[in-house]
Amino acid sequence: MAKSSWQTQNLMDLCQAFLLLKHEDEVSHFLRDLLTMQELDTFAQRWQVARMLHQGKHFAAIEKATGASSATITRVNRWLKAGEHGYADVLAKIDSTTKLETA
Repeated sequence: MAKSSWQTQNLMDLCQAFLLLKHEDEVSHFLRDLLTMQELDTFAQRWQVARMLHQGKHFAAIEKATGASSATITRVNRWLKAGEHGYADVLAKIDSTTKLETA
């Protein structure tokens, strides 16, 4: 499969680094070293927006709960529905893990 233009070697190297991490604390420490606090907050906010959209929450409720702008919510929604399927793939894995834990 051909890589998209945004999938640079540097990005692929970063992806490989993430794959080496096995525990939540390793990931959080790596992210903290890699990103500024503002970048971490932005990433975490986008993830919260994606989870809430996936749960069927309305934009106004998401905006109120997260403080995200309507533009950010719209952007995350667009990527959730028609992006590279990154959000959707992870959310589906979380859904299936949750179902296994409650069974």
